Amino acid sequence: MVVPVAPGARVAGATISCKLCCKGRRGEGLTHTISTRCPEPVQGRPGAHRRPLMETRKRGNYDSGDDFVLEYGELRFTFNEQDFSERCEQAAMKLGFVGGRLGESELEDLVNLAVNGEIPDPSSELGEHVNDCWPEIVGPAERSLVHWLRRLVFRGAWLDQRVNEGELTFAFVEESGSFVYIQHDRSGDPIELAPEPSWGRVAYRG
Repeated sequence: MVVPVAPGARVAGATISCKLCCKGRRGEGLTHTISTRCPEPVQGRPGAHRRPLMETRKRGNYDSGDDFVLEYGELRFTFNEQDFSERCEQAAMKLGFVGGRLGESELEDLVNLAVNGEIPDPSSELGEHVNDCWPEIVGPAERSLVHWLRRLVFRGAWLDQRVNEGELTFAFVEESGSFVYIQHDRSGDPIELAPEPSWGRVAYRG
């Protein structure tokens, strides 16, 4: 069972300093406090650190509906059910946990995992697989599938919101067959997103 953790608490020796909270419709679901990485040092500049990509200075909040809420610092992103479900599915694919599109009941279980942090009453083989592999899925933030699902959902919406606000644009890279985000004040260089871990070792292959 996943238990909410208070800010400042310690889990496996890591200090929890920032919140990434997810709530379902009408405020349903548990609110979890999840640790995030410290700013990375800049080589050749002692004491200097790179500013986190998802910094929380005041800006507009992403909004596609009022079914689900993700909060990080002062940011509060709201999603309609279809948008949130699709982003959860894309995040799971990016993490290597699923290999393709999911059925309705599988997607429902995945969304429940992202929102509630567990699937107590699975309605699909995916939900049963999550519970069977639970010791390898649950853990402190950097080893938690729940954390990374929420993190990638939030990151994608954060980037899309910055595109909407005109701070970023995106371009298609033919070599990789993927899109990259470009910040206008960086001479057209694409933004380097932090690499995500892989859950391929416990992937669902239904």
